[in-house]
Amino acid sequence: MKLKHHILTTALALALSPTMAMAQANGTNSSYSRFGIGLPCDQSQSYNRSMAGVAQGLRKGTRVNMQNPASYSAIDSLTFLFDVGMGLQRTRYTQNGSHRAANNTSFDQVNAAFRVARNLGMSIGFQPYTKVGYSFTQTQDVSTDPYTGQAISNVFEFNGSGGIHQAYIGAGWRPFKGFSIGVNAGVIWGTITHQLAQTFAENGTANTTSYSSLRTYYSSNVISWKGDVGLQYAIPLKQDDRLTIGATVGIGHRLGGTSSITRTALSGDTIQASTGKAFSIPMSYSIGGAWEHAEKLTLAADFTLEQWSKCYAPVFNVAERSYNATTGAYSDHWRISAGAEYVPNRFGNLAQRISYRMGAYYSSPYLNIAQGGQTVSGPCEYGLTAGVGIPILNSTTQRFALRPQVNVGVGWSRRTASAAGLINENILSIHIGVTFNERWFMKWQFK
Repeated sequence: MKLKHHILTTALALALSPTMAMAQANGTNSSYSRFGIGLPCDQSQSYNRSMAGVAQGLRKGTRVNMQNPASYSAIDSLTFLFDVGMGLQRTRYTQNGSHRAANNTSFDQVNAAFRVARNLGMSIGFQPYTKVGYSFTQTQDVSTDPYTGQAISNVFEFNGSGGIHQAYIGAGWRPFKGFSIGVNAGVIWGTITHQLAQTFAENGTANTTSYSSLRTYYSSNVISWKGDVGLQYAIPLKQDDRLTIGATVGIGHRLGGTSSITRTALSGDTIQASTGKAFSIPMSYSIGGAWEHAEKLTLAADFTLEQWSKCYAPVFNVAERSYNATTGAYSDHWRISAGAEYVPNRFGNLAQRISYRMGAYYSSPYLNIAQGGQTVSGPCEYGLTAGVGIPILNSTTQRFALRPQVNVGVGWSRRTASAAGLINENILSIHIGVTFNERWFMKWQFK
């Protein structure tokens, strides 16, 4: 037993160390990531990402479902699960008739799960929580110089990078038949930086002699805890049918860390201010269900509500030269998603074991954006997903009907601006993941 635990610990350490380092470079080219703590990352795993991220009712002993920790109790005593995934995406940005495109890669998740006792499973993993990454320029015509007749414009350069990451450990327990409860507990941390440079130009040429420029640097270091509680109840309907109802509550709270601002004018005037616990994460409530038929067809749907309106973000008061955390930067956010999976024959040949998946989702805006002296809502988002799970077969997996899989998925999503002048984003993404299902704890007999 000690040897097994040593092997398990070593495997997880080797898997987590390079991926955690790699995640530090993750980013996005979305200008919407400059608000708050950045764009939230998809928390689904490599198999259910192609099902629009549905998770609350999914309960299989051959897959890791960290979105509802109650599912860990379904893992059998012989299995060690390991799931890792990454993504590629191409985004087309459109604003006021102009457009451009950008490519990104991302590390998405690494998770492991195993059983520690009868009806008790455990999971450990690492995933990005939010990401920040953008670089763009805006130009505004100000006036015309009355002496030279040259057009004067204000040029704003925006740059940002960083994000928040999370590592967790969780357990799921089935106290009696059909009912399971689980908990995820972990730490979230990260560094976020934003830079804004404001300069003036005459006829498109920068002029720092006649006009004063302004540079503002924002920096936030975040470290805190994160916790989620999940429930699942499986209801047998017929001999080959099962309905599983699931729900999860995420605990919202203020985040530890320090946020600061440094504002420097070309004239030499510098303003510095800082505040603690500037950000928070929302209380979240998810509920959903999954209907399974004959281990072939799974239909699932989820609904999630996140109370972002109660969350804090830092705001700089120019008159008072202060930097304080306040509410009002967000609105409550909800998302509805539905997905399906079909497997012709889980115990057949390679072609029959392929899993076919699809899904769709819609989410409401959660950002409040200041524009033209008014506050408007950020973009809503909707999308379609599809993918396949291709089994890895060898003599062992054929004999025991194990399901190690290469999961490949594609997705199309759109962020639609709610007001004129904001950016629309069309995103085409590809996700590639591998789920290993190993019989680490099997006792072999040799004759």
